[in-house]
Amino acid sequence: MKVLVANLGSTSFKYRLLDMATERQLAVGGIERIGEAESRAVVEIDEQRRELTLLVPDHAAAVEQCLAQLTDPDHGCLADASEVAAIGFKAVHGGRVSGVQRVDDELLSAMEEMSQVAPAHNPPYIAAMRQLHERLPEIPLVAAFETGFHETIPERSRHYAIPHEWADELPIRRWGFHGASHRYIANRTAELLGREDLRIISCHLGGSSSLCAIRDGKSVATSMGMSPQSGVPHNNRVGDMDPFNLPLIMKATGKSLDEVLEDLACRSGLLGISGVSGDLRDIQQAAAEGNSRAGLALEVFTTDIRRYLGSLLVELGGADVIVFTGGIGENQLQVRATVCQGLEELGVQLDENANGAADGESCISDEGSRTQVWVIPTNEELIVARQVCQLLEG
Repeated sequence: MKVLVANLGSTSFKYRLLDMATERQLAVGGIERIGEAESRAVVEIDEQRRELTLLVPDHAAAVEQCLAQLTDPDHGCLADASEVAAIGFKAVHGGRVSGVQRVDDELLSAMEEMSQVAPAHNPPYIAAMRQLHERLPEIPLVAAFETGFHETIPERSRHYAIPHEWADELPIRRWGFHGASHRYIANRTAELLGREDLRIISCHLGGSSSLCAIRDGKSVATSMGMSPQSGVPHNNRVGDMDPFNLPLIMKATGKSLDEVLEDLACRSGLLGISGVSGDLRDIQQAAAEGNSRAGLALEVFTTDIRRYLGSLLVELGGADVIVFTGGIGENQLQVRATVCQGLEELGVQLDENANGAADGESCISDEGSRTQVWVIPTNEELIVARQVCQLLEG
């Protein structure tokens, strides 16, 4: 069975094609600037990379172009588009609909209900799914929601302290996100250590970040809540913030609620603090050059990670393994060092040399550390493809 896993932005389409008989990646590619005068398409098959400039008006056309590349008689890896058993989506927020679902009108309606909560994610996914459902009805579409992995979190850790009728009538709770990444870390860590009964803290750190406490392969607590804007600060999203700040901001700026929410979702986080960029590499460079706001952004980011790490250690009663993953978690050795600094009394001790030399799957803790610390590159697409196969196979 071959599954195409799609990752969508408002003007972008990225994909991986996997042969699930062997779980081998057959192709990776994407199209940027969808809907503009010139779109840029990239596809890599068997380490052979091709780039094209063409007109791609919408996401359905992007998928059609992707299938044309994959079935190209000279460069493709498929004899026919019918070899694609399904398109899987790493969907973000369905509210009352979670888990792994076929895309239909009810699912799209549920996602639309949560568009205000996930404004950067849901609208492009809804539009693309609807286009693909109409234009390519022969290919099954499957949504694997990020919230699904967190359905095992106990109720005491999912409820906000709000009026009871709100919790009963509205989908207001701590949903949690990055489910595919945390699920992969749970599975892969168990494989690497040869144990299923692990207490793991998964630190997915990147443009969007979250931490997750995992016991026996199941999520029991996470840093994100109702929306992807919550938890630790993200590249341009605020993270946790007291909601009673909102009327103060509105009065001071003269902005409407929608305008303030857009600022919090698009111009806050590391970008908002630093005033430099939402990219941690740019912020680190600016901090090294003496930019105090950039330095503060780094401190706020790592302090909030440590705050959640501490709460998850308490939830689990200690951890067997702490895993760093995601673009920042995998590549920023200084962030890993800062997060773990001074935690020896809690059983966490880094090996400075191992942390500096980490490349791919690496144990970076000292031999005497009670808690192992690992760097493990995530593979969200593989998790989505596995979930698609399980659904299609019944």
